[in-house]
Amino acid sequence: MPEPNRRGIPEATVGRLPGYLRALGELGEKGLTSVSSEELAAAAGVRSAQLRKDLSYLGSYGVRGVGYDVVQLSAQIARELGLTQEWPVVIVGLGNLGRALAAYRGFATRGFRIVALADTDPAVLGQEIEGLVVRTLQDIAATGPRVSIGVITTPAAAAQEVADALVEMGVRSILNFAPCLLSVPEGVHVRKVDLATELQILAYHEQQRALGVTGGEAVVAQ
Repeated sequence: MPEPNRRGIPEATVGRLPGYLRALGELGEKGLTSVSSEELAAAAGVRSAQLRKDLSYLGSYGVRGVGYDVVQLSAQIARELGLTQEWPVVIVGLGNLGRALAAYRGFATRGFRIVALADTDPAVLGQEIEGLVVRTLQDIAATGPRVSIGVITTPAAAAQEVADALVEMGVRSILNFAPCLLSVPEGVHVRKVDLATELQILAYHEQQRALGVTGGEAVVAQ
């Protein structure tokens, strides 16, 4: 069983809450004011029993025959995820991925504001990207702004050094796109996004599907 966090909510449940929030947002845009657990589960891509269990950790059980209030549940999940305030973010590494993330407008609508861009490449330093001047992490640490979340999009060889610098700045939450594992002190939370690994997993399922077809047996993805 996943370990619960300090508020008693299992990490696996926390990982599903953003999907529920997204689904509620889409349902709200369609004009729905209430939704059943079955409808919300289908929109989020989970089983209704799993959804009800997850939401019970938030103290939300819905109303029999009515379901969940879309606006109220959205606010409750957003509050649990800490999205009732704005989180300042620094992106480190302004290659193609870093620039794409800096240009992504969806962060602002979800409670995240890109406040700084960092790199060490002299050819990139001083450039203005999406209204922000690219600086070194050392300069940002010395003069501000304050950041709460660091996003690493550097090559793997530089990622650990960047993580160390972020921790030294007081950053305790890191999203790592570099294809490597980071060593961080206790109390620093790292989320790893490995695009190559995800593609390899998809390649596995494609291969299994192909083998299922050629072997005369159907392969059902779980």
